Amino acid sequence: MQAPLNNITEVKQKAKSSFGLACSSCDNYNCLIKRNLSALENLDFIGKKNNIKCKKGQQFIIEGAPVNGLFFILKGTVKVFRTGINGREQIVRFAKEGEIIGHRGFGTEEYYSIGAIALQDTILCYFSKNDLQEVLLANPKFTYDMMLFYANELNRSESKVKSISQMAVRERVIDTLLYIHRKFGDLKGFLNLPLSRREYADYAGTTEEQVIRTFSALKKEKLIIAKGKKIGINDIQLLKKEISEHNYFLDT
Repeated sequence: MQAPLNNITEVKQKAKSSFGLACSSCDNYNCLIKRNLSALENLDFIGKKNNIKCKKGQQFIIEGAPVNGLFFILKGTVKVFRTGINGREQIVRFAKEGEIIGHRGFGTEEYYSIGAIALQDTILCYFSKNDLQEVLLANPKFTYDMMLFYANELNRSESKVKSISQMAVRERVIDTLLYIHRKFGDLKGFLNLPLSRREYADYAGTTEEQVIRTFSALKKEKLIIAKGKKIGINDIQLLKKEISEHNYFLDT
């Protein structure tokens, strides 16, 4: 893993202007900033954005570090995690283009409650906490959209906690496979986000050994195929049927 970027000054020093992209030219239409561009275009806020490039394996948010602002993924994939019991990593979610990183601590805490690592070469858009607070006070439409974003995040988090508490290990692993498929899709017959067995376990809330055993069973049942870190799903509907009572589709 690449050495972490220990503070936002170091992050900015890693940035290169050649990776910058004007928000008006961005194709991430699900991005909160992009959706509110017409309401923000007359403010100085957009011009204060910093573009940051992270190499694969680079940690750009350190759990427990002071909250400096929010990161929006311009390109790439990110793993968001927090430290659990006995220092074990618990993966909170995987994020892709247009999504926000670091929002759980923004506005309520002084320190990030999560860490974040780039799973591939990633470009981020960074807005400082002070700039965000100023624009939220000045722009009701943007503030309202941000409030809806937090409400949806809370709903997904509560749904995931409820589902995990009620699911058996096999169901949690299947739920994880469907979540990755739903969010990242397929590439040449395999999930478009290669993960280690440990990463599957850290997201599903189980052990690496349990994931290996579950994958082995699913392969024997011809529900999935596996080639190294690559996993392919043979029958989406059968996997959905196994956990349909848990409303798997709530976590996107």
